[in-house]
Amino acid sequence: MTADNNYKIAVLGAGSFGTVIANMLAVNGFATTLWMRSDQQLQAISEAGENSAYLPGYRFDSSLSFTTELQQALEGADTVFFAVPSSVLRQVAQLAKPWINKGALLISTAKGIEADSFALPSQILEQELPGSKVGVLSGPNLAKEIANYEITATVIASEHDEVCNCAQEILASKYFRIYANHDRYGVELAGALKNIYAIVSGIAEAMNVGQNTKSVVLTRSLAEMSRFACHLGANPLTFLGLSGVGDLYVTCSSPLSRNFRIGLALGGGKSLEQAIIDVGQVAEGVNTTRLVKERADELGIYMPLASALYATMFEQRSIVESLRAMMVAEQNTDVEFMVKSNER
Repeated sequence: MTADNNYKIAVLGAGSFGTVIANMLAVNGFATTLWMRSDQQLQAISEAGENSAYLPGYRFDSSLSFTTELQQALEGADTVFFAVPSSVLRQVAQLAKPWINKGALLISTAKGIEADSFALPSQILEQELPGSKVGVLSGPNLAKEIANYEITATVIASEHDEVCNCAQEILASKYFRIYANHDRYGVELAGALKNIYAIVSGIAEAMNVGQNTKSVVLTRSLAEMSRFACHLGANPLTFLGLSGVGDLYVTCSSPLSRNFRIGLALGGGKSLEQAIIDVGQVAEGVNTTRLVKERADELGIYMPLASALYATMFEQRSIVESLRAMMVAEQNTDVEFMVKSNER
């Protein structure tokens, strides 16, 4: 799809990722509107020409529009990106419903799980906006690095080829590449689960563990993620791609990751409440840890890392005791999912 000012796109949510997505779309020549709730944020962005609260120094393309009115953002939109935290996604979808164009493609960038229903973001969109074609954008995508034009790749996942093709065409650039995957559930679940293990990795980093230990944390995290996801119906091979091991590596190793910073604070001796205050932005991994641990217990899925982190954050177990439990409790199998060779 070539640049087209008549192709309208709405991006709902002016956090870090929503900001870079909206600006990339505008730079690519599409009529793009970035919606936000706060009149104060709108005024600050309009005056500064950048989103100073999240991405200071990242200048907006002159064609990008801003609004706090959902109707203005959504009417006539061909594609809608939902870039709000998973905790408010259902509410935003309900508010947006009267203005969503029939036939509009819906793409979620949220990485989390709804507390009451255990629904993933794209499932929430399907429930609130039935009949829509839905996709998920997920991968190792730190917004600050995208804003610095670092080479980045992501995954668009949907059972609808139209959604995948659209995302690839409107977002592609010299530094941003989009790969397609039809395992929407696996891609989205990977994006939620990896936040748990980013916190674990932050704790390990704060305790100055060695590289050997970090490799154990990373690989056992991947095994635990895929074990849980496969039990729930995802394709375990999805976890070998960008949305799995790629996203896991980034969030488990970068101080730009909010969940990693939560772990750093916990490993430094701070309480969970103080760690959340210090990070200052939504860290989905805290809520996800609680939800996944409880679901794993219900289903009998073995998840020692998530269980140990849960004990640290919600049961006041010491960090040292939790780390020891993570390592001692882990089972001995290295690779659980093997590709069987054809029998001769």
